[in-house]
Amino acid sequence: MLVLVAPGQGAQTPGFLTPWLELPGAADRIAAWSDAIGLDLAHYGTKADADEIRDTAVAQPLLVAAGLLSAAALGDVLPGAVAGHSVGEFTAAAFAGVLDDTAALRLVRTRGLAMAEAAGITATGMSALLGGDPEVTVPHLEKLGLTPANMNGAGQIVAAGTLEQLAALAEDKPEGVRRVVALKVAGAFHTHHMAPAVAKLEEAAAELSPADPTVTYVSNKDGRTVATGAEVLARLVGQVANPVRWDLCMETFQELGATALVEVCPGGTLTGIAKRAMPGVATVALKTPDDLDAARTLIAEHAAV
Repeated sequence: MLVLVAPGQGAQTPGFLTPWLELPGAADRIAAWSDAIGLDLAHYGTKADADEIRDTAVAQPLLVAAGLLSAAALGDVLPGAVAGHSVGEFTAAAFAGVLDDTAALRLVRTRGLAMAEAAGITATGMSALLGGDPEVTVPHLEKLGLTPANMNGAGQIVAAGTLEQLAALAEDKPEGVRRVVALKVAGAFHTHHMAPAVAKLEEAAAELSPADPTVTYVSNKDGRTVATGAEVLARLVGQVANPVRWDLCMETFQELGATALVEVCPGGTLTGIAKRAMPGVATVALKTPDDLDAARTLIAEHAAV
């Protein structure tokens, strides 16, 4: 059984979209999406530097566009389940037919702008903790006033909070944690700091008519499968200020019988976690078009069609 997944913010790197735009029809598709959301995706995906694409309002639609573009390059795929990490859930919602590509991008453009505005209220950020026991790490984070914003599994938790709180964490790591790595994001996402963005996203979502998922949709709120488009959309809105439980998503993948996982562009993060947390499950990350053949081979062996 094949799982198709989409990464979240921080996976982007300067120029990562360049080789994808060489594929037939890709540049036209990106141009149409750019017009629809009022953002030059081609520029930001090919010429912008690391600071420019770190901007939340840019990074989020850029990541979703890249995921959709790379998935389209795979051809017709029928995964057993889809899921996304953080903003990658918008990509997954499009995979599942809950929203069409343009609607997903317009909504995520609103999300990025709203979250960037919320992040400007207080200087906040996120740091990944590598290693350690969650039962020890989580209470330690809470003692410092931090939120375990991403429970990624495989020995990785992402803490979010003010820059002062994160500085205190760097000086006082939880027992068993090997490293604390600052992430390339511009705010404390999936925490109460993002509450102002939820209301704006609710307004935008109210104008949409979501369809029910055509494939099994696994929510990163709690790892549960969601059967209706209305519930998927509600969770997309709420997850802005809710922690991401990718660990529970992977547990669900295994319960569903996953044998393979393909991560769309810019792939690497989620396949890396899967290799540690889901032994025996074959993985392919779409980093460049050179990875398409390996992904197609895996799909042919594990997908329903």
